[in-house]
Amino acid sequence: MNRRAFITLFTGTAAAWPVAARAQQSGLPVIGFLSFGTPEERVAGLLGFRKGLSEMGYVEGRNIAIEFRWAQNNASKLPGLANDLIGRRVAVIVSLGGAPTLAAKAATSTTPIIFQIATDPVQLGTVASLNRPGGNVTGINTMAGDVWSKSLGLLHELLPRASRFAVLWNASTAIPAGSVIPQLQAAVAAIGGDIELFYAATNAEIDTAFATIVDKRIEALAVEDQFLFRERRPQVIGLAARHAMPVIYGSRDYVTAGGLMSYGPNVSDLNRQLGIYTGRVLKGEHPADLPVIRATRFEFVINLQTAKLLGIDVPPTLLALADDVIE
Repeated sequence: MNRRAFITLFTGTAAAWPVAARAQQSGLPVIGFLSFGTPEERVAGLLGFRKGLSEMGYVEGRNIAIEFRWAQNNASKLPGLANDLIGRRVAVIVSLGGAPTLAAKAATSTTPIIFQIATDPVQLGTVASLNRPGGNVTGINTMAGDVWSKSLGLLHELLPRASRFAVLWNASTAIPAGSVIPQLQAAVAAIGGDIELFYAATNAEIDTAFATIVDKRIEALAVEDQFLFRERRPQVIGLAARHAMPVIYGSRDYVTAGGLMSYGPNVSDLNRQLGIYTGRVLKGEHPADLPVIRATRFEFVINLQTAKLLGIDVPPTLLALADDVIE
């Protein structure tokens, strides 16, 4: 991560608390920002979020303030953090992830909540429907089920003879893997294979999961695009290289850092949309009237250098599908 960018984000986050207090005293709106992860992981995402806010006429420190709350990958902290934001009478809560959204929803039925989540928000119980959310909650859905199905299909196209697939899932999240299991099973059945889920929540458990995956002769792996693994990106990529395991990830950051492939929504666009929706609510629109936005821009990235190191010949048809090829 860019050290200067992190220092800027960190100091901006620390300074936001007194700024937010002054903003409330002067009548300026305050955004409560609730995340399952850490500020280090959100540097790029916050740039997109602030861009969306600026398009709606809101600039942090000028006519809005933001109070950040980070759960540091610990779901048990979320209810207290959500209640703290409500106690500070924020104008709107922006929640990143299913668990933060559920915590915010449990804390208030009146303060607007704008989420960014991967799982189906209707199935999760956060909205009544995508077109008519109802209540005080709406936001952006990154379409995890569709992403998983496409990711497994891309692995199959890369390795047409492979039949044993696995998914590495964050065991510490409050959102169960069961929410996407039907899509995973359907995707694997379509290519005539089997799939197994492996769970990890610590560095040691990630090491153990990879060792078990290798022992079970898994031929290809998909890693959940979750805060836990993003923060441990060097470890995950290093284990994949050490075990010569073909892996597909959910964001291009892994591939630029040496991972094999990634498929997922355009993160910059999603965070910009999050900022725009937040701005619309600040201007007076109600979440009940704002349909859930479903991700429409996805990108597929391949690292040819990593493929060569793994001894994999990438089919020309797959290269033609890639939005970016790292050579």
